Amino acid sequence: MPKAVENFVVFLLGGVIYSLIEVTFRGFTHWSMTLTGGLCLLIMFRRFTARPHEPLVVKCLFGAITITVLEFIAGCIVNLWLGWGVWDYSGMMFNLFGQICLPFSVLWFFLSVPAVLICNYLGRRFSEM
Repeated sequence: MPKAVENFVVFLLGGVIYSLIEVTFRGFTHWSMTLTGGLCLLIMFRRFTARPHEPLVVKCLFGAITITVLEFIAGCIVNLWLGWGVWDYSGMMFNLFGQICLPFSVLWFFLSVPAVLICNYLGRRFSEM
């Protein structure tokens, strides 16, 4: 399967999953988070499939850092620069400009476990095609 098709499928899946997580826990999402979620899963997929024997804890740490960094960048753009007010973590402990916070970074670490499983599954499926 061409890499462009793989990238599109993984990006789309990441966007849908991220949006579903937000809708489940916040009751709504924003299209910018769909794009962010797609990019997060795509970056993780490419890293995880390139390093299949990397320990799970390292993959989860990479996932948490990736999601946190991309969420910070997206937040700086959509919330601070454009003023859309998509989210605000300023009431959370250990937040940075209200865009990211330590409790959610820890959550992303644990939610990276299913992301690793999804990436492993997709990597196997794509290699069979």
